[in-house]
Amino acid sequence: MNIGVLLSGCGVYDGAEIQESVLTFLAIEEIGATYTCISIDDKQHHVVNHLTGEEVPESRNMLVEAARIARGSIKEIKEIQPADIDALVIPGGFGSAKNFTTWAFDGPNGIIRNDVKLLIVNMINVGKPIVALCVSPVVLAKALEGSGIKLKMTIGSTNEDSPYEIPLFEVGLQATGVETLEKTVLEILVDKENKVITAPCYMMEASVLEIRNNIKQAIEALKELLDA
Repeated sequence: MNIGVLLSGCGVYDGAEIQESVLTFLAIEEIGATYTCISIDDKQHHVVNHLTGEEVPESRNMLVEAARIARGSIKEIKEIQPADIDALVIPGGFGSAKNFTTWAFDGPNGIIRNDVKLLIVNMINVGKPIVALCVSPVVLAKALEGSGIKLKMTIGSTNEDSPYEIPLFEVGLQATGVETLEKTVLEILVDKENKVITAPCYMMEASVLEIRNNIKQAIEALKELLDA
């Protein structure tokens, strides 16, 4: 069993969330599977100083940056077909809303990269499961908007502390046709009909142990879908 992990760069503010990415690798190996890291040979939207949170005048490449997390073992998205992987996981990080889509700037009216959309749509069309962590449900929402597929996803909970505006994300997802359900960092949501699993992760205030457990839940649920 080989699971693709789609990385939008390296670093929470301008790419893939590093802890979520690494903990995904761990959880995948714990279920006895292997993983293939995937990214895009193109510039990320911008570069953020993770110490200050300020944008800096640099240009970085998503594939090159994601290779830092993947320890150099990574494939360009155009090299990957659904036949190559049994499932796809998209960790969080602002790269999902800045590099894969423009949700960070345009909300639900934003656009999605064609190469990301194609991979997601092709995976759905052949019935292969997708896991979207943290903010990455916005990527699935944009990929499948207007398709007639009614996804059920979570982006977090309004009943627990969050560093983000969960209600605004929920309204935005609903505007694309998604049915949103609230889950805390202790929970996941499994849309069995569409084979989509979502987990709030760092959309909520959480410790790294809670993130580890949330991702472990999601990957174990993925194994159940794959074994069914």
